[in-house]
Amino acid sequence: METPGALLILLLMLPFAGSVAVILLPSKRGTTSAWFSGGIALVALMTTLALYPFVTEGGVLRQSFAWMPSLGLDLSLRLDGLSWMFAVLITAIGLLVVIYARYYMSAADPVPRFFSLFLSFMGAMLGLVMAGNLILLAVFWELTSIVSFLLIGYWHQNAAARDGARMSLTVTATGGLSMFLGFILLGHIVGSYDLDTVLASGSIIRSHALYVPALVLILLGALTKSAQFPFHFWLPHAMAAPTPVSAYLHSATMVKAGIFLMIRLWPVMSGTEAWFWMLGLAGLSTLALGAYFAIFQQDLKGLLAYSTISHLGLIMALLSLGSPLAAVAAIFHTMNHATFKASLFMAAGIIDHETGTRDMRRLGGLYRAMPFTATLAMVASAAMAGVPLLNGFLSKEMFFAEAIETHQLNILDSVTPYVATLAGLFAVTYSLRFIHSVFFGRPATDLPKAPHEPPPFMLAPVAFLVFACLVVGIVPGLTVGPFLHAAVVAVLGLATPDYSLAVWHGWNLPLIMSIVALVGGIVLYLFLKPYLANSVEGPPIFRKLEGQRIFERVLVTLSWKWARSIEKHASTRRLQPQMRLLFAVALFAGAAPLLIAGFQPAPLRLGTIDPAFALLWTVGILCAAGAAYQAKFHRLVALVLLGGAGLCTCLTFVWLSAPDLAVTQLLVEIVTTVLILLGLRWLPKRIEAGEERERMTLPIRLRRLRDFALAVAAGIATMLVSYTVMSGARLETISRFFLENAYSKGGGTNTVNVILVDFRGFDTLGEIAVLCIVALTVFALLRRFRPAEDSLQLPEQQQVQNAFDDRHPDRSKGDSIAEYLRLPSIIMRWMFPVIAMLATFLFLRGHDQPGGGFAAGIAMSIGFILQYMAGGTRWVEERLRIHPLRWMSIGLVMAIATGLGSWLFSRPFLTSYFRYAELPVFGKIPVASALIFDLGVFALVLGATVLILIALAHQSVRTPRAQARAARAAEREIG
Repeated sequence: METPGALLILLLMLPFAGSVAVILLPSKRGTTSAWFSGGIALVALMTTLALYPFVTEGGVLRQSFAWMPSLGLDLSLRLDGLSWMFAVLITAIGLLVVIYARYYMSAADPVPRFFSLFLSFMGAMLGLVMAGNLILLAVFWELTSIVSFLLIGYWHQNAAARDGARMSLTVTATGGLSMFLGFILLGHIVGSYDLDTVLASGSIIRSHALYVPALVLILLGALTKSAQFPFHFWLPHAMAAPTPVSAYLHSATMVKAGIFLMIRLWPVMSGTEAWFWMLGLAGLSTLALGAYFAIFQQDLKGLLAYSTISHLGLIMALLSLGSPLAAVAAIFHTMNHATFKASLFMAAGIIDHETGTRDMRRLGGLYRAMPFTATLAMVASAAMAGVPLLNGFLSKEMFFAEAIETHQLNILDSVTPYVATLAGLFAVTYSLRFIHSVFFGRPATDLPKAPHEPPPFMLAPVAFLVFACLVVGIVPGLTVGPFLHAAVVAVLGLATPDYSLAVWHGWNLPLIMSIVALVGGIVLYLFLKPYLANSVEGPPIFRKLEGQRIFERVLVTLSWKWARSIEKHASTRRLQPQMRLLFAVALFAGAAPLLIAGFQPAPLRLGTIDPAFALLWTVGILCAAGAAYQAKFHRLVALVLLGGAGLCTCLTFVWLSAPDLAVTQLLVEIVTTVLILLGLRWLPKRIEAGEERERMTLPIRLRRLRDFALAVAAGIATMLVSYTVMSGARLETISRFFLENAYSKGGGTNTVNVILVDFRGFDTLGEIAVLCIVALTVFALLRRFRPAEDSLQLPEQQQVQNAFDDRHPDRSKGDSIAEYLRLPSIIMRWMFPVIAMLATFLFLRGHDQPGGGFAAGIAMSIGFILQYMAGGTRWVEERLRIHPLRWMSIGLVMAIATGLGSWLFSRPFLTSYFRYAELPVFGKIPVASALIFDLGVFALVLGATVLILIALAHQSVRTPRAQARAARAAEREIG
């Protein structure tokens, strides 16, 4: 089974690799990106089809990689008949949409970015349906929300696209967080997050006291993702995305994620009264309201969006019934809906592309100009309405058959047949409107473009899907039957019922319901036709329940009223109160658990105090106190004193035999001091003593006393905990484990570095990822920050600068003063290769001696800082090509790749490998895979520091013209 497992990995990684490759392609033409993306989608589809023999008759294909075995978390992939069916929909419709998008997207659009995001979304959806544990499923679930946000907001210059993307992300990501909490409860109930274990624990889950809370939280995730009432409002506003995005996200992928989750968990969570009521109310409400709203839409994509909402409600209503036949019907309609809805969205895009409008009040008579498009769209619309001999009719009949059965003795079960018939009637009405108002009647004369047929390859995906609707509707058993059976058996197992896909079942009640829906829908359309031709957007009633209005009101209430009120009474824009709150919360969070556990510090043992060490601490205390005092008078002096306190801390580490900490502390002190010094001039003017400093004013002495008490409390608490840990009294620490295993298991004698790159390498990976995000955030903020010219320098600095400018009138403003101080500048420039050698030395010795990737990266960044100080921004830009974003991305990729490499040897993520290598000249030298990880840390730290330096250095330019020039140069530097 090794080859199928490898195919699973290939299927998951292929779209993500293609996403990166599309951006890196040397050709940025849309045609190249489209055909490359199509090739990726085709290979993914072929790979999926090749896996079919392994998932028939309940077969399950698994591939697992150790991640955190001690916590029961693995990166496990799982493919059965259900996930295979969804994977086929994702890859097949994805391939067709890529071909369609090749002709739909304009050459003026950033097409490579579109296809890169498209492939990323395909990979996220494949990861979601193939996830083998709940945590991994939640990760891919949120990834789909993020990438869909980028796809919906692809035309970011369009306000409607930005609003739709923001709305979809807010709703679906919030639901995803709720679902994640539900997964945690489910894992607690079962005792494992492994999907196989969860699916085998149905009776345990349904009988547990936490079943209802877990069900509510998981349903919130599924209902928001699949646009169920009352969370349905985000889907119509996502129609501002390009039509290929709408066709893909809202037929086979994004909105089907919630459906997939409910089908996946149906065997273990359905059958209870809570499941029936919660899912049934949401499903039936969505089914009826979505169909009703679709009738009154004037935009083609708006009609299709609300019809999508209605059909998703139909599937949820089927799943709520709890019967095996209803589950079969839900799976079948999921397949059918994806087919006809994707073709309809692409047909609507063709109409918009060739006529210039989607407004049905302006369209008409297009059958004459676009006969092929019209024929295909009419067949797909008939499938959506449930017309016989089309795939939609079969699954609708199964829905009607289950609706008339008795599942629960309550009113909701009793009204289900009537709601189903009414929704079917509405479906016929909006489908007939789509056909008649667009393709028949008087030909439109005021269209922005002269209508004509699209290119053949743009129409081919629609034709393929419509052909599938026909053949499935006519001969379902020979076409879709085996694939549906594989998906059904994967869900129901031994409980799989006998079901029939025959087209004709004789005269029965479901057929009568279909006839009523067909005839009633035609009559309703004829009655509403005059009103629809002249009405405004939206239905005549329920307008106050329009989702966007409710969403915006909720946002206004939360972000404007409540948040502003909280900010007014509990927050401030000044740094000192924020720091005060931060330290108070940290002090409470650290002290509360210790006090509850009965923490008692180790008895203080005073021995002989070394006078030199006491003097060192006295100097450090005086520097810290002086920095706090000078902050209200002279910030530059306060910064110097703060550096003195840091230097004393560094010497303390040396004294206490912690050379690694000492080296890191010293290098960080140098870098942060310079960076803060560069940004010091932008701080706002100090508030004088007589001015009000806070909303709730206190006398100045009381405020300082309060801050002093808080600082002393935090310092004493830190001192007590540190002393207790170092003294080892009544505490069992893991330090002995690290000391004993650093060399034997990590291959290094520097225990600190081995901990960072091996034992706790996952923590380090998270920390450098946070550092990457912080650097990007700082640069993004400073790139848009344009300080006033008179605030660029402190008063005393401004006087020096003005005097220097007067003495050198021929000098270009914006250059560094240090450029005219020749000797120091030359020395600083000569220091660059020396510092580079020092950084190399620190890096190479880090695994056995004090040093490492972090310290080497900080040291190397000092070399670049010196170049900026010596020559100014212009000198550096003319002589050095700096690409910190590349360093950061390469560093992060190297660190992750090191962790993934351990999977090749069936070891947990980031497991280090160590051995001695025999070299001809040097003999045996130690080699550890952690060295590559450390190199990634080095590159990312260096890139992040230099990126912040670039942002700070360019903001130091004085003139507005020079500011603009510097901003453009900074854009070029970061690549």
